[in-house]
Amino acid sequence: MQSVGIIGLGYVGLPLALRFAGAGLRVTGFDVDTGKVNALNQGKSYIRHIGDEAVQRGRDNGFHATPDFVHTQLLDALILCVPTPLNAYREPDLGFILSTVEAITPYLQAGQLIALESTTYPGTTEEALRPRLEANGHQVGKDLFLVFAPEREDPGNTTCNPRSIPKVIGGCTEACLEAGIALYRQIIDTVIPVSSTRTAEMIKLLENIHRAINIGLVNEMKMVADRMDIDIHEVIRVAATKPFGFMPFYPGPGLGGHCIPIDPFYLTWKAREYGLHTRFIELAGQINGDMPGWVMGKIMDALNHQQQSIRGSRILILGIAYKKNVDDLRESPAIRLMSLLQERGADIAYSDPWIPCLAASGDSPHERRSIALTPESIADFDLLLLTTDHDAFDYEQIRQQARLIVDTRGVYRQPYPNVVRA
Repeated sequence: MQSVGIIGLGYVGLPLALRFAGAGLRVTGFDVDTGKVNALNQGKSYIRHIGDEAVQRGRDNGFHATPDFVHTQLLDALILCVPTPLNAYREPDLGFILSTVEAITPYLQAGQLIALESTTYPGTTEEALRPRLEANGHQVGKDLFLVFAPEREDPGNTTCNPRSIPKVIGGCTEACLEAGIALYRQIIDTVIPVSSTRTAEMIKLLENIHRAINIGLVNEMKMVADRMDIDIHEVIRVAATKPFGFMPFYPGPGLGGHCIPIDPFYLTWKAREYGLHTRFIELAGQINGDMPGWVMGKIMDALNHQQQSIRGSRILILGIAYKKNVDDLRESPAIRLMSLLQERGADIAYSDPWIPCLAASGDSPHERRSIALTPESIADFDLLLLTTDHDAFDYEQIRQQARLIVDTRGVYRQPYPNVVRA
């Protein structure tokens, strides 16, 4: 295959497009956001950890972006990297996938490969995509090829070479699987074929559910350890020295990102169709969802100890991205904490070197801008809430200048009179 289209140019689609371009394929990126399209075609990145240089290299290798799906008919393969959120009832919302399929169907050509990378419930590829793709007369496995190949992106991770991360692929037929393997072997060292698209869909969910449940476990352990006056980070650090049977996970102020808070509930929803109640998944979701409220309790206790209340206190939130060293706000617990603090009358601001501007929203009707951390600005706040432990923060300066710090990430290992662990 010599040409590929990437539909959805976000945190998954854009790096994937640039990898294919770097491998010598002709790559067209598709996105309905014309602002993103224009930026990419000018060699500009809107994802900070990718950078303008990577986009410009992609442009030099022939990558370009467009909002016009008519160009899909010129490509050998189309890869869907669109969002799969939950609706208001915490049920799967396949709207982005289905609208994308509807947009490309009029332009499908015999011999094309369609790959879905978006995380979803087992059965989506066969039950939702295949009938729609075949509605115009094509037959999957003969003149159209369909696979599920879940993304395995880890934004901000600089230790893993994306080429070395094994790629799982399930095909609707053997011919589909062979086509998918041929495509992805051009950019991935190890491609792992599995027996079906349903199996591949379940593999991706298990990976994320495993993480969600273990984070829920360690968040619960953090609350127990706190009540017993035990440092949970020391416990984890030493437990991780065991060379077998233990994998370290780390607690925090909640659960964020595009995968872990969302994807487990795709299986919860699908399991109900089979009369099953996924108690572990739902319990982990409840614990992780309750963590911002637990952090609020620690903030109130810390301020009360200083004979202050939350109402009227000036509070600076350190880091609002969902994880360190990325500019991704999706499902960030810091945003939930900002909302809770505002509801209780706090005067809040934030500092995040990765997110210089926070757009207005329903919870915050005014745009906010990240403030620079100086000795004067740090000392001006009653409390600093450390929610995202970016490497760019000068933690020693922060500790020396802050009146009070609530640390939700275990950055400060030694006891300090102005640091409260949460």
